[in-house]
Amino acid sequence: MILLTRKAEFSSAHFYWNDAWSVEENERVFGRCANRNGHGHNYTLEVTVAGEVDPTTGFVVDLKELKDILEREVVSVYDHRHLNFEVPEFKTAIPTTENMAIAIWQRLDGKIPHARLHRVRVYEMADLFADYYGER
Repeated sequence: MILLTRKAEFSSAHFYWNDAWSVEENERVFGRCANRNGHGHNYTLEVTVAGEVDPTTGFVVDLKELKDILEREVVSVYDHRHLNFEVPEFKTAIPTTENMAIAIWQRLDGKIPHARLHRVRVYEMADLFADYYGER
């Protein structure tokens, strides 16, 4: 087995807010991130797949096909969007880096031919990222 990682980038806006809490509690817990106007990030996504190297092609997966899947399932949905308002999974979940990693996993799981999804890593900033390895 070998692991292969592909990167993609997208820019999105979001804010953190729990509707069950008061304004004061949201501001206490989330600080400036509770600003309902939102703020943006240039995200980097790393998707790692696991599989066997095909002896004919030398690939674990078709790299163009993997790029196209990431574009279709994630980048085209998240890029230049306000996550809270425009991305379905964040109508009910706070779009934290952790929840984004889980949501992206769910978008990709089972859609990558000839390989198993191993890890989704979402960088919100160069020094902040979340890894998700699925339900194991």
